[in-house]
Amino acid sequence: MTKPLTNWAGNITYTAEELHRPRSLDALAALVAKSARVRVLGSGHSFNEIADPGRDGVLLSLSALPPVVDVDTTARTVRVAGGVRYAELARRVHEHGLALHNMASLPHISVAGSVATGTHGSGVRNGSLASAVREVELITADGSTRTIGREDAGFDGAVTSLGALGVVTALTLDLEPDFEVSQYVFTELPEDGPDFETVAAAAYSVSLFTDWGRPGFRQAWLKRRTDQPQADFPWGTPATEAMHPVPGMPAGNCTRQFGVPGPWHERLPHFRAEFTPSSGSELQSEYLLPRPYAADALRALGAIRGSVAPLLQICEVRTVAADRQWLSPAHGRDTVALHFTWVDDTEAVLPVVGRVEAVLEPFDPRPHWGKVFTVPPDALRGRYPRLDDFRELARTTDPAGKFANAFVSDFLHPLS
Repeated sequence: MTKPLTNWAGNITYTAEELHRPRSLDALAALVAKSARVRVLGSGHSFNEIADPGRDGVLLSLSALPPVVDVDTTARTVRVAGGVRYAELARRVHEHGLALHNMASLPHISVAGSVATGTHGSGVRNGSLASAVREVELITADGSTRTIGREDAGFDGAVTSLGALGVVTALTLDLEPDFEVSQYVFTELPEDGPDFETVAAAAYSVSLFTDWGRPGFRQAWLKRRTDQPQADFPWGTPATEAMHPVPGMPAGNCTRQFGVPGPWHERLPHFRAEFTPSSGSELQSEYLLPRPYAADALRALGAIRGSVAPLLQICEVRTVAADRQWLSPAHGRDTVALHFTWVDDTEAVLPVVGRVEAVLEPFDPRPHWGKVFTVPPDALRGRYPRLDDFRELARTTDPAGKFANAFVSDFLHPLS
């Protein structure tokens, strides 16, 4: 690399001295086989060192591989190459009259990277993006290819795997019939309104936004499927102008509002695929905890709003259905996700992240693997009941630890 490579936000500079973009699977396999340490860089939307292989390692991008998107309309599945981003995948799936069950707020992120870190959208009955995966194709440490399907042993550890098992070259995802969504935005939900579960279940996908400057939520984004009954939402005021989640940012970057029906992939994300949602001048943290704790966790955060608000751009509250992935932050429990978009000031933000983690600690939070967090490895390991199963899968799949960088080793590999 002729100049240092950073992540999208610019808060991480990768220490690897080489970045490779192989143009074929054969070239990729050969590179993996001869390298001592390998990590894959997706779209760069992680905010920590999860993708960095270290100075002696090889950093890989799959962006130059053929962007395969093969839709099987009979089986209602799609096989998608590891370097493809959700915007392109969604467009191709929609062209065949089919749909993904959900999408994250950004359609710009890579499919393989999103799945590997447990990324999600919102909805009380909607699992993480990984929950749609039925098959994983890997290039393993010796350059050979391995396919792990939903009925195979170890599958529940192979999807959300933090890149620790190999290079994911393709995923096969479940699809469903095409559907349309109408998006509505409401403002100023009172703190003493209905119970959280009622609000979260008011639409197919619900996102609540607060700046923690004062009690209540500044915005609620409801994404309603047009083929499902619509519940009333009497707790907020309908927005009279197009909104952006972050006050002051241009709403033109956001997906269509005011209840105008549109294809699922043009409404489920918050941001339009043809626009970059922001400049990257931000840091992000997210904590996922059991949904029954939602109200108590929000009250606990309210008690430190004076510390949080000055460094916050916006906080988003969403829900995720339980899934089976061993390393998914939503593993085994219906989840509430508390997402913080901070100002771009690591030195100032990290102490506040620590305070957030301290007040959430009684609620068994699991941080998003790709965000900023300070939870010690020992504490985090105790929050994943199938961690030993994943360690054994990693030992058998990658015995020399070729894909285990410092981040993965700190949190997952110690055997004591």
